[in-house]
Order: sequence, then structure tokens, then C-alpha cells
Amino acid sequence: MQLPQHLIQSLRSVKGFDESAFTAAHEVPPPVSVRFNPGKMDLGDDSQLGELMVAGQLVPTRRVPWSNAAFYLKERPVFTLDPALHAGAYYVQEASSMFLGYLLGQVLGDARGLKVLDLCAAPGGKTTLLASMDHFSLVLANEIIRTRVSILYENIVKWGDPKIFISNNDPSHFMSLPGYFDVLVVDAPCSGSGLFRKDKAALEEWSEANVAHCAERQKRILADALPALREGGLLVYSTCSYSPEEDEAILDWLMGLEGLVPEMVSVPEEWGIVETDSENGGKGYRFFPGKAEGEGFFIACFRVTTSFGGEPSVGRKKMVIHERGAVPGAWIRQDRPVETILAGDDVYCVPAELFEDHYSLREVLNIRKSGVRAGAMVRGEFLPDHELALSYLVSPEAPSLELDKATALQYLRKQAIDPSAPGKGWYRVKYRQLGLGLIKHLGNRTNNYYPASWRILLY
Repeated sequence: MQLPQHLIQSLRSVKGFDESAFTAAHEVPPPVSVRFNPGKMDLGDDSQLGELMVAGQLVPTRRVPWSNAAFYLKERPVFTLDPALHAGAYYVQEASSMFLGYLLGQVLGDARGLKVLDLCAAPGGKTTLLASMDHFSLVLANEIIRTRVSILYENIVKWGDPKIFISNNDPSHFMSLPGYFDVLVVDAPCSGSGLFRKDKAALEEWSEANVAHCAERQKRILADALPALREGGLLVYSTCSYSPEEDEAILDWLMGLEGLVPEMVSVPEEWGIVETDSENGGKGYRFFPGKAEGEGFFIACFRVTTSFGGEPSVGRKKMVIHERGAVPGAWIRQDRPVETILAGDDVYCVPAELFEDHYSLREVLNIRKSGVRAGAMVRGEFLPDHELALSYLVSPEAPSLELDKATALQYLRKQAIDPSAPGKGWYRVKYRQLGLGLIKHLGNRTNNYYPASWRILLY
């Protein structure tokens, strides 16, 4: 791989940069890592974990040291042909970026019930990581680029956590929510040099001019979004760029705003993560291939000691609240506090503690998903929705059918399947007890309700 010489030159003065190790690392494939969904997998049950991994042809070698839920794999399997992936049992995520969970976990400690905004969320890796943390009761995944919202939505639905909301807004729109969030995560659009090993386009498009352009855009995004963060809250800034202009220089710019104090955590030396300092006192962490086992990554955390915005001013729209009993108990869990909302014929289930947020956020943002679309009431009949079938809120008592791997793949290709069913009606189809979606058994045939745009095309 021919690395840009201007980039190499700019890194020679950066703490922790080892040019020979860095260059050698770019001549080998990047490590493959996956992070499991604690809402769908019992991570303390090694037998269950191993069984699933064998079924999915994934062989875990060892845990990612900064994430108890993640593993490095010996080789990259064909993930598309593992039904467990489509069921949201795990997310294929680059290991370095999982450090977000370790960093926040150390800084937040025992704090609970927090609201976090993942400002640049697609495709959803960091969003699902945040949702897996006990600290957060609401995770708002915002994607600035409209065309990327669909992949974010798909990954969030498969993950299944009802506390994840999705919005499609420019960072400036969040000025309408002053002090609303406890944590703001800005994984900023960048020049992408940390992805050279896995994305040839990033290597071909890299230029000094693009680095400078990205740095200015990163400042604008941060300036627009900071008012949404409450006093005492946390800002996390990250990139997949090696360039100091997008990393340490941005920390210096943030330090110049006043009211931001760097947060540091203890990092074992054997992890190979470089603790870095900017000229004006900013603190961050760098991941260099050849030192840390992951792709190029940079991350920093600040405590906000002042308010960048005014007082929250959102209200609440009036909507019709449907009685809980309108949704058959066989489909909705009874052991979680949930508000059931009727919007026309559509039925939505929102965690009770997020009832007000469901309304207030819709007043000022373009909300694309909040809670779980449970289904629809049509002529007195409840028609379940695909979102519910993959959600944590679906009842274990819901009518269901277990599929073997071959039949599960047929279902995911949206082909006709003919499972044995005890009678007519709706069924949640599962693979190894993991929900995949819905079918309707009509007696003489079965309708496949897997979303057409998500179907597997690979054979």
C-alpha cells in the first residue's frame, strides 16, 4: 500500500508514531471484531456464546481488551450468511471505536438515567454500543445525511432496543434543545486516513486540502451542537483520521472556547493506546495500527463546566393514548413499563420513562423513529410489525416458529417457506431463539413479511 507521503511527514512529530510499524501494519489485513448484543445474548453463558459462534461460522479467539462484550475473530467469515447477524445478536464493529464504551464507562461511573446524543450516527456501531451501556435511558441517534438514515434505521431495528430514537437533522437544529442531553458524542466526518486498510476509496480521496476542509467542518458541527449539552455534561469527540489538524488541533480549538475541561482515564500500557496532549492542554487517545490492535482512531472527552445554551423550551404535543389492552398481551412483554400510543391505526410502544421525550423531541426535530412500531389496529385486528418482532419488547409468549439455518436463510432472502405451524395466523420466526421477523400462515400457504429492501441477495 502506497501511503500518502504528506501524511507520513505530518505524523513523524506525533507522539507514539512508529513509522516502520505503521507502514508494516498497512501491508496486512485489519483485525476482524464483533460486539455482542447483551439484550439478546447472555454474555456470561460461554456455552451459549460458543454455540452461536459455531452456527454462524465465527470463531472467537480472545476478547477485545477494552470491551467485555466484544471478540476478535481469527478470520473474516461471510457475515451475510449468518442469520444471527440479521437477528441483531451482534454487530460487526472495528475494535478501536469500541473504546468509546470504556472511556464513558470510566468517566460516568455509577451515573444512570442519562440522555445521550450520537450526533453523526450512521451506520450505527457507536449508537448500539451506547444503548448497551446501563448509564443511558435515552439514546438519540442523529444522522445528518438523509441517504444514510436507511442503513442506520435497519441496524437499529435489528438491535432491538426501544430506548434508541432516530433523527435526521443538521447539528444547528439542536440549538432548539438547550441543555437537553447529558452526553454528546461527535464522531465527526473526517478525511478517513484511519480506514485506509479497509477502504481503498479513503486512500484514493485523501488530500491535504480535504484534511483542512474536514477540520473546518468539524468545528462547525461542534459549535452548532454544544448548546444541546447541559452544564456538567460530557462531550466526546472522535475521528478515524490520523491528521493532527483533525485531532489535536481540534482539541486546542475546543480548549479555546472555555468551559471545557479534559477528562482522562487509566489505560493499561499493554493495550498499545497512545495518550496524547495538544498544545493548549487538551487530552486524547490515539490508535495506531502496529501498536493497538485495531484501525486508526482518535478520541477525547471533555467535561462541560458552563452552559452553551439557554433553558430547555420544548413542550408536548397532544396525541391519543391507546389503552394497553388494545395490543394483545401475547405480543407485548408484561414485565417492562411501556406506554402504548395510537397514531391513526399505527400502534407504537415507548418505554414509560421516555413518554415525554417521545413528544417533545418531535416538536423540534425530524424524528424518524422513537420507541418501537408495534403494529397496526385494522378492523379490530392487531397486525404486528417487523420492528416489534426484533425488539426487546416482544413477548416470549408471542406465537413463534423456530427455523433451521437453511430455512432461516430462505426467509431472509424473502423466499417462500413452509414451516410447520399449529394453526393460521401471525408468527414470529426465530433462529436459535433469536427473532428474525414475521410470517402469516394462511393454511394453504405462508406469506413472508421480511422487508424487501433488507433481503439477502448472496447465495
